[in-house]
Amino acid sequence: MKRALVTGGSGGIGAAICRRLAADGHHVIVHANRSIGKAEAVVAEIIAAGGSAEAVSFDVTERAAAATAIEELLAAGPIQILVNNAGIHADAVFPGMSGEQWDSVLDVSLNGFFNVTQPLTLPMIRTRWGRIITISSVAGITGNRGQVNYSAAKGALHAASKSLALEVASRGITVNAVAPGVIATEMSEGAFDAETIKKIVPMQRAGKAEEVADLVAFLASEKSAYISGQVISINGGMI
Repeated sequence: MKRALVTGGSGGIGAAICRRLAADGHHVIVHANRSIGKAEAVVAEIIAAGGSAEAVSFDVTERAAAATAIEELLAAGPIQILVNNAGIHADAVFPGMSGEQWDSVLDVSLNGFFNVTQPLTLPMIRTRWGRIITISSVAGITGNRGQVNYSAAKGALHAASKSLALEVASRGITVNAVAPGVIATEMSEGAFDAETIKKIVPMQRAGKAEEVADLVAFLASEKSAYISGQVISINGGMI
């Protein structure tokens, strides 16, 4: 049984990923920042279904706190699957974007990636097997109006994933990014109405969190051992 850490595991896509990884036989560590109650609910659901899980709470933007939490998790055994899913929106057109909006989005997505992934990398290398999967966005590929900060963060994660993939490829570790398009979650609710979705998505529907989770589960499996350094988009044909 491999141990998997999913940051932002209490949200829509994160919870679906947690459930799917648990169904595949992994012990899942469901991370949350302030929504620890939601993370514990996901854990309870997984355990009720016969899976193995635990909840953990820390702020991915706080380097010292993240390092302490990860050290405690590693004391129980190696973490060989990491899903960097934590992220936030703070949308505004660029001329009206505040410094706080810029900093907060990059802090969670980009600094959060470093603060969680870096302390897990060497322990993962020692096991000579690992899967690092970062949830990005189609906005990191195409850009999006009102999301210069979000697009910048996600685009940087693509580059970081490609570079890290080169560094750890010989150690049995793959590193990939998954870039969803419009996915039906609580976070995206209200951002796109049905008519808009039909216009911008060739499949004329929003994706399901479970569909993203299926892709992540494949990338976390033995079957994906020759796939690394890739940005894989799941967007209903948008690009």
